[in-house]
Amino acid sequence: MEHAAFNELTAVREKLISHPLYKELTNADRVKILMKHHVFAVWDFMSLLKKLQIELTSVSLPWMPQPHPEYARFINEIVLGEETDEDGEGDYISHFELYLKAMKEVKADTNPIVTYLTRVKEGEDSLLALESDEVPASAADFTRHSLKLAQRGEVHEVAAAFFFGREDLIPDMFQVLVDEVSANGIEAKWLKYYLHRHIELDGDEHGPLAERLLLSVCGDDPEKLQQAKTAAMESLEMRIKLWDGVLQEIKECHA
Repeated sequence: MEHAAFNELTAVREKLISHPLYKELTNADRVKILMKHHVFAVWDFMSLLKKLQIELTSVSLPWMPQPHPEYARFINEIVLGEETDEDGEGDYISHFELYLKAMKEVKADTNPIVTYLTRVKEGEDSLLALESDEVPASAADFTRHSLKLAQRGEVHEVAAAFFFGREDLIPDMFQVLVDEVSANGIEAKWLKYYLHRHIELDGDEHGPLAERLLLSVCGDDPEKLQQAKTAAMESLEMRIKLWDGVLQEIKECHA
């Protein structure tokens, strides 16, 4: 994004794109470890998106017109792709469920995320449920940060984390992942499909929409721009810590 308020984010973003984790994804077992952690980020992404949908569109009864229909349009278009994307077989699927499908294909461990979601569905607090030993520590920290932001953050803060920490970052980051998985001959049809869909949607459609939304909700307000930058920086730093956690487990398991 070419806006002076966000120039400081460039170095952190580059650190993520060149993270040493990617070069360690040399076989299927290592990719499985990545997926066990990363699935939590795939899941909590939707909470950030739903926060924006709640704040910027009308999702309660009775329906009421919103002052900025262009915001509602942006968000609803992104929700359509994330919650009900094409599944590659003529049907529709959420990106989270697509990722679970990819995990099952390579026999990655889905127990941590499935157990966590079961506990939340049964009424346990979503933040407290992350304290389970079954949830990788770095994934728990990342998800906790995202959920707190979705629950308590201002719209411009959530929009900043959504754009810089997800939509702007993912096409480049996932392209590196695709390249490494392909270069090492790892058979993972659905993981590659998931990554390619995000590269395509976020790079061509969702990313530009999210950028326009962020700039719109911040306007020229210096306080909002500063708060947005802080939220974006924190999201990028949490992603680095998530990748650090994956890399640490890979090294521990393949010492």
